[in-house]
Amino acid sequence: MGSSPLMSLGVRAMAANYAAMQTTGHNIANANVAGFSRQQAMLSTSPGQFTGAGFFGRGVDVVSVTRSHNEFLTRESAAARSLAAMDSTRLSQLQRLENVFQTGESGLGFAATELFNAMVDLSSRPNDLATRQVVLARASDMAARFSEAGATLDQTQAAVTADLKSSVSELNQLTQSIAVANQRIASLRGSGQPANDVLDERDRLIAELSEKIQVTRIEADDGTVGLFIGGGQRLVLGNQATDLVVVPSDIDPARSALSLREGTALRRIDDAGFGGGSLAGLLRFQNNDLVTARNLVGQMAAAVGGAINVQQQRGLSLQQPMGANPAQPMFAIGPQQALPQSGNVRDPITNVPIGTVTLTITDTAALVASDYDLRESPTAFGSWQLTRLSDGLVRTVNAGDVVDGMQIDISNPQGGDRFLLQPVSRAANGMRALLSSPLDIAAASPLMATAPASNTGTASTGDLRVTANPLPFPGASEQLQFVRLNPPVNGFDYEVVSSLTGAVTPWRTGLPVVGANGFSLEIRGVPADGDVVNVDPTPAASLATNNGNARALLALRDGLIVGGRTMADSWSQSLADMGVRVQSAESSSSISAAVASQTEQVRSSQDGVNLDEEAARLIQYQQSYQAAAKVLQVAQSLFDTLLNAAGQ
Repeated sequence: MGSSPLMSLGVRAMAANYAAMQTTGHNIANANVAGFSRQQAMLSTSPGQFTGAGFFGRGVDVVSVTRSHNEFLTRESAAARSLAAMDSTRLSQLQRLENVFQTGESGLGFAATELFNAMVDLSSRPNDLATRQVVLARASDMAARFSEAGATLDQTQAAVTADLKSSVSELNQLTQSIAVANQRIASLRGSGQPANDVLDERDRLIAELSEKIQVTRIEADDGTVGLFIGGGQRLVLGNQATDLVVVPSDIDPARSALSLREGTALRRIDDAGFGGGSLAGLLRFQNNDLVTARNLVGQMAAAVGGAINVQQQRGLSLQQPMGANPAQPMFAIGPQQALPQSGNVRDPITNVPIGTVTLTITDTAALVASDYDLRESPTAFGSWQLTRLSDGLVRTVNAGDVVDGMQIDISNPQGGDRFLLQPVSRAANGMRALLSSPLDIAAASPLMATAPASNTGTASTGDLRVTANPLPFPGASEQLQFVRLNPPVNGFDYEVVSSLTGAVTPWRTGLPVVGANGFSLEIRGVPADGDVVNVDPTPAASLATNNGNARALLALRDGLIVGGRTMADSWSQSLADMGVRVQSAESSSSISAAVASQTEQVRSSQDGVNLDEEAARLIQYQQSYQAAAKVLQVAQSLFDTLLNAAGQ
């Protein structure tokens, strides 16, 4: 046997070990590259050559270069990164809302409290123009704070839309790159060997894509992967990628939504279909947290401003001629909205919805911090189903019904119509103080009560609060006579007889007396049988010193004027709501980030490069290469010996 087989063995061994060293060097070079999977040269024994003396080995062959890849861990890592990105994005947006919901002197609650504190001085010195000017200044400051809060929320919405567009642009570039990688992998698959680096690149792109939006991946027989979102919507299929587009929401045009571009058409994606990713975080913040923030601020603006306006208009100002001019509201408040949905029936010529809904605020204290969904009732023909979106409460209503302090009027309804009702969402936007002169403040009450000296009981008049505007009997006097019941009837000790209408009302001590002329009067002490109280229009000469309406304005500070709570309690509740949301988001973000880090560590521990291990392998392959070179050297020596022997 000549030296040729031995030389072949040496050459094969050197080539195999060189390939192993080259692969190991490639691993070391890419140890710090994100998404790189460890590669390994796969060697196999070359089939032996049969001779009469048996099979002699022919060395080793390089079969392939494979990568260490665990599909399950790769999917888990991508899903965890998607959830972490969603939580982190939502947290960063919620932290921006803290600029609106501030404590201390920078908060909305402080501005409202300062206005009511100014009412304390007004009730003590109603004729002092400087005191009245302070009230106007505090009113302007409160209105400006609410208006700024509304503008800040609008800017936050604009920032969310900008972030969505930026993220969608990056997402579309990633999907195009994944589609290109799919095409390369499919074309290289015909070589019979895996395109390891291209596969790693595609996995890295999918991981980056998962931070934008959660995807479902399905492997194809040609090596490509299909990526799907939103419950089966195609994003990448083979070498084709579908672009995402940011569009106005069908529910509220001020918000943004996502659609898939299919040719010239756009197909809306349900926001609930996004399981994770920064886009899901932005949409969740926009459709949930930002809506809640708007409604909390709007409810307080509408309730506080509305209550002050109502009470202001029940009083009398000092504008000349005094007592003759009706008082003007103190604040302008943002409008109520009833937004028709995109699918509503429209006029074929003007493209304007035929059916309309109008909201009218009837009781600002009953307003709820919520939007409402109004659609045809599926069970009651001719009626409508109203869903309060803050808690899911469903009610059946008809046109003209009053619900949660708002009257709902429906005109020209069409089959399938649907509306989004926003009674308070925009109340803070554009809120401003309307009064310009200190004389415009209606500190005086239009009525005043007196107890004649001829009364024999101990009764005296307390606070008189006007409850009607305008008065049922303007310019009229009303005398209330107390008739004692003996024995009492149903717990009532007296009957009160009105001189205006002759109405007889049961009454007992401790309760206010309600007059026919639109007022509520506190009675102190105990009236005797036949005692009277006179309620007369306030004379013009007494308007400057009368503080009846100023006291009523001050009483709003402790009144249940905001959804059954005081102004201070309502603001504290709003701060608590936003604080809980931020804390919950911080906790969720911390946990999901830790899970994402852990899953990536598990993946990289199996698929990543261990430099110590690679260094040991490099030494191993180096020694094997040197041994193979020695085999080749021996074969060369034998060959030289044979040549020398043949030459002799």
